[in-house]
Amino acid sequence: MEKALLPLTITSDPRPFNQQLPEPPDLRCALEPQDGLELAPALVCALCCCFGIIYCCFGYRCFKAVMFLSGLLSGALVIFLLCHKERVLETQLSLEVSAGIALGIGLLCGLVTMLVRSVGLFLTGLLLGLTLGAGTLLGTEPIYQPRSAWVPIGGLMGLALLGALLTLRWPRPFTVLGTALLGAAVLVACADYFLEGLALGTRLSERLQALPELLPLCWYSWVLLGTWPILGALGTLAQWKLMAEERGSHTNAVVLSHQRRHLQLLRIHQQEAKWHRNPSGVGLYEGSYRSQLSPNIRSPGDGLAPVSGRRYLQSLREATGPRTVLDVGSGCNPTVLCPSSHSSQT
Repeated sequence: MEKALLPLTITSDPRPFNQQLPEPPDLRCALEPQDGLELAPALVCALCCCFGIIYCCFGYRCFKAVMFLSGLLSGALVIFLLCHKERVLETQLSLEVSAGIALGIGLLCGLVTMLVRSVGLFLTGLLLGLTLGAGTLLGTEPIYQPRSAWVPIGGLMGLALLGALLTLRWPRPFTVLGTALLGAAVLVACADYFLEGLALGTRLSERLQALPELLPLCWYSWVLLGTWPILGALGTLAQWKLMAEERGSHTNAVVLSHQRRHLQLLRIHQQEAKWHRNPSGVGLYEGSYRSQLSPNIRSPGDGLAPVSGRRYLQSLREATGPRTVLDVGSGCNPTVLCPSSHSSQT
């Protein structure tokens, strides 16, 4: 009995048909450092790492500096993309000219956001919403594929406007949250550049364009994306810790100033009590003041003071007439003219 011949099967797998060999490793997801990095982008990424640390840990503490950097970088990036990608006055600008124009307008935007507090808060809220939208768009890739590009763009704009309004309403918590998440996103983007050449940034642009059938992300891309909320939470806790320490030092300074005021008031009350106990009144202050002065500092006309005082009183009596005299013993202030008891009897 002849054996039945099996049909010949042609497959795309170059391995033998009946061999159970393991799957070959995906060379695309092999974690290797990038070769041939250019110097200028690497320096820019290193500088952005420093900015990201400042944003993440000291965003609210360095409020003015952070507002200036936000306005500078946002304005410069937008103007550079417009000048470099689009034709201006029917001419294509070079890279150097586009960078110069972007830097000038970025400096102006940075000054506006630093000096006008509401504009700085509005920009911080916009960046918070855009950062949350970008992270959500990358994180939902395995479960949601938008059919139109207007869906992710509309979601980003809605989150940006919502973050701006919430930051204007509650400045302190949303400024802390926005700067921490933005700094963490900058750190993750810099690490992504050095590890895989901005694969996350490329995937974000593809998701915004709603391109179908995208290749899945590698495992280390998901690890980088997962470190973003962790770094944001750590930055938020660090900023709240610094704010609590600053508030405690301010409270201690206020308490010390109140104690100093209380001591000054006690000294003033003690001096007033001594003045009331002294029958002559003015002599206490005059004697205490003159006792502090050395004989050389005293004025040479001090000996003529009693004579000049008598002449002054005599001139006051002559000017006020015979009916009004100085009655020192009646309890009135010696420097105020009081009606005499003799004039009241007449």
